[in-house]
Amino acid sequence: MHPLGKVLTARKGSPLKDVLHETGVEFPCGGKGTCGKCAVRILGGVVETDSHHKQQLEKLGLGTGWRLACLSRCDEDLVVEVEQFETIIKADETPFDFSPGKGLAVAVDLGTTTLVAQLVDLENGHILAVETALNPQNKFGSDLITRLEACLRDGSDEMTRIIRARIEEMISKMMMHQTEALERIAIVGNTVMHHFFCGHDIQSLSYYPFESPNLAMANFSSEELGWSQVRCKDVSFYPSIGSFVGSDILAGILATGMHLKDGYSVLIDLGTNGEIVVGNSTRLLCSSTAAGPAFEGARISSGMQATTGAISSIDRVGESWKSVVIGNTDPIGICGSGLIDAIRVFLDTGLIGEFGEIHSGKTSITLDKAVALTQKDIQEFQLAKAAIAAGIEILMRKLGIRSGQVKEIYIAGGFGSYINLENVIRVGMLDFPEDRMHKLGNSALLGGKMFLFEDYRFPETILKITQHVRLESEPGFQDIFVNNLTFKPM
Repeated sequence: MHPLGKVLTARKGSPLKDVLHETGVEFPCGGKGTCGKCAVRILGGVVETDSHHKQQLEKLGLGTGWRLACLSRCDEDLVVEVEQFETIIKADETPFDFSPGKGLAVAVDLGTTTLVAQLVDLENGHILAVETALNPQNKFGSDLITRLEACLRDGSDEMTRIIRARIEEMISKMMMHQTEALERIAIVGNTVMHHFFCGHDIQSLSYYPFESPNLAMANFSSEELGWSQVRCKDVSFYPSIGSFVGSDILAGILATGMHLKDGYSVLIDLGTNGEIVVGNSTRLLCSSTAAGPAFEGARISSGMQATTGAISSIDRVGESWKSVVIGNTDPIGICGSGLIDAIRVFLDTGLIGEFGEIHSGKTSITLDKAVALTQKDIQEFQLAKAAIAAGIEILMRKLGIRSGQVKEIYIAGGFGSYINLENVIRVGMLDFPEDRMHKLGNSALLGGKMFLFEDYRFPETILKITQHVRLESEPGFQDIFVNNLTFKPM
């Protein structure tokens, strides 16, 4: 397997998707062969194609040496070149105040794309071990909707089994050289991940109004989870706030301390979804937007997550593009932070106008021989940035405040760590002074660790002042959304 140089073993006839998803190859369309993101080049061996596979390769403009991993099988020894590799997964080492306890504990951030776990000494708060992994559910699709569809079609038992098994494996590795007992495990994640892990019925999350009766904290023993390598009597998946605002955001609120402050704060988690929280110690309003997929590359023709080969930052010097590429390799795509930079340059150099139109009349703008942004990509970006901006504006209106009253803006999530704040303001996604903005990193994991030192009833103190808001149901939302689609002239 190139460029990683890995040798993988598989049974003859195994789907190539099942082999490669463990290495970080993504399947955004859930293995339907429509997105082309799992394309691999066959350097050795033969992968036969049926009529559907051939048709999809032709539609995607891929030559004879290419195959779609999701439609391929391992019928003989193969050498494949994979462009998706080395996913960057951010952990957390932020210090925080705590009251010492006894024994060991684990905090887990169960993300749609990535998993991060940290082993914590409750006596001194030291991080003893860290494990990161890709969510094995990504072979069913990179986004929540695709996975929900897979569950409705084939049942959710497998989705539950594989995520529980992967988390047990991660915890087992961290505990390998420990002699003390594991006292508790705190897991945070979005509402769909909560339902998958807990084995809850997911049907109610698959259709409007997307409400579930199973948002509360779920408690298990390791035996109840079917774990044989990890022993712990207290495994808790923390409660969700709403249908698409989970305990990862609850943990983010704790990490920022915004629930304790008299002044108003904004928390924006730019992960696979795009959650927003606005408020103070009296009242917190939160919502979920449809911004995540564009910023994580799912709806961008050259888009990809922040992995090796992704343009993470780009500028224009004269007539040439100057880009920073993750892994210091040739670029093969562009991630969310690079997308924001590119749009900013397009605006400042006059390549696009106020409405996002490409002034040259062409259908795309080339950034590199392998990377270009199309008119549709620019429109997808406009939809995503408008969703964030409109969401913040709606929540502020409901609280009766203006942007000038917001003291601090926290930007969380892996993507949030890489963005250029000046460019975020220029493209109209956020309308706050840069000196009030703080990059928070993995706030979900930080909050998850903080939960380990709190009483189990503690989340209720945050939930009591927190309200989930459906943006699409709010008066004036469509007008506010449309107003935020355009770019401000210089």
